[in-house]
Amino acid sequence: MKEKYELLCSLKVIEMEIAELARYAKEFDGCYDLLKSKLDDLCAFINRKENIVKWDQWSALEEVQELSQQLRETSVNALCDVEKYQSIRAQQVGLPVGQYVSSLAQSVRDEYHNFGIHSESNVLFIGSGAFPTTALTIAKETGANVICLDIDQEAIELSRVVARKSGLENQITFLHGDINAQHDFQTITHVFIASLVRDKHEVIEVLKEKVWEGTKVIVRFGNGLKSIFNYPIDDIITGNWLQRSVPLPNSNSIYETLVLEKKSKVMT
Repeated sequence: MKEKYELLCSLKVIEMEIAELARYAKEFDGCYDLLKSKLDDLCAFINRKENIVKWDQWSALEEVQELSQQLRETSVNALCDVEKYQSIRAQQVGLPVGQYVSSLAQSVRDEYHNFGIHSESNVLFIGSGAFPTTALTIAKETGANVICLDIDQEAIELSRVVARKSGLENQITFLHGDINAQHDFQTITHVFIASLVRDKHEVIEVLKEKVWEGTKVIVRFGNGLKSIFNYPIDDIITGNWLQRSVPLPNSNSIYETLVLEKKSKVMT
């Protein structure tokens, strides 16, 4: 029983700290560094073995589920705020975006090599956010063309500036809206669905009717304890898809990856 209350207290404390720092950051932007640090602490919490054990024991409790969902909403909103702040700082003080992207390139490189992304690829990133690190890295490292799609107009405008400062404005297109409004999928070879996209099953259902045979759909998600910082995939994905899980590149990954590929008609 002790582990149950340790888990409950941890979820409550982390959520309260992130919520308060997010509120303080709107009053004084110096708090964004503290907020980012606290989100890093959350990532570390997700990967601690003792916390995973506690989650496996007690996650079915309604109180744990309610607290974890509240923490997820708080942390997702906080991350969106941090990304917007990073983009604004890139405009104001000339943040060395290229160096920042390069420092994260290795983890993304493992992904795009696995998915066969190269200079002739056309990548759609759904839920790209205000500082689209994956999109920037793929464009920079592979030469692929990338389309960033997000429902947040401010995020799109800010990420467009970051791309321009990275010298990648000719490779990355930014679109505001949801997937239902997009029609031209003929040239799309890869689709990324961000871990912070809430309604993944709805997006996958829409893509099932839009993407062409052979298109890879890379779904980032977080189940189990990872669901406190990512939207999960709780149901089985049905339909005309080949499916495979991607092994985690390292033990500290905060999300999981599923690759869907639309079957050809010959195979069905």
